[in-house]
Amino acid sequence: MSARDNIFGRLRATSAAAPVLPDVGSWYASHSRNENISRRIVRLRTALEAVHTEVHDTTSADWPDLLLRLTNQKGLRNLLIGADTPHGATLEARPHENLQLVRYDQPIDSWCDRLFDEIDASLTLARSAIAETGTLILWPTAAEPRLMSLVPHVHFVLLDVTTIHADLHSAMSAENWKDTIPTNALLISGPSKTADIQQTLAYGAHGPRELIVLLCNKERGNS
Repeated sequence: MSARDNIFGRLRATSAAAPVLPDVGSWYASHSRNENISRRIVRLRTALEAVHTEVHDTTSADWPDLLLRLTNQKGLRNLLIGADTPHGATLEARPHENLQLVRYDQPIDSWCDRLFDEIDASLTLARSAIAETGTLILWPTAAEPRLMSLVPHVHFVLLDVTTIHADLHSAMSAENWKDTIPTNALLISGPSKTADIQQTLAYGAHGPRELIVLLCNKERGNS
């Protein structure tokens, strides 16, 4: 057998052996905080507020009124909503004389200029969140494309507090990411920000300058 055959033989033998993978699930299980939903809410809120995210407590019945009050306080002219979503329909059913609701119901090529130049804010639904890192998980769809959370200056996110996971591993396991993750999953940890060479932090340079999270509880909360 030639030296070449020996080399390729060793390479094939090495590549054929399955690598030993770490037992990630066991590690997380042994380091679990075993905390209840109330504690996860506190951790999520603390992490989000630490990076200039505005967080409000609300309920499934009260969030539209809270959102409309916030848009009025901020002087927003319009709000982008999904083309056909339950939360968008709920908001449309409320009196909103001082706010124009704009549906994302046409191809981006036909209204790109208006989206980038005229839309003040948007509302999207979070699939879930991660308490450990203060991260919102968004699953863009045809009804709520990812541009809704990337372009408008103000981004409102509606989050059901029962979907807050302790950490990334918990979220990936509980939601079966290995089989269901979309092409464009978004993990958002605060408003858009960047820093120059002088380490001056600026918000809104590459996306929304304001991130406003509505924590939706079953029982009445305080905003």
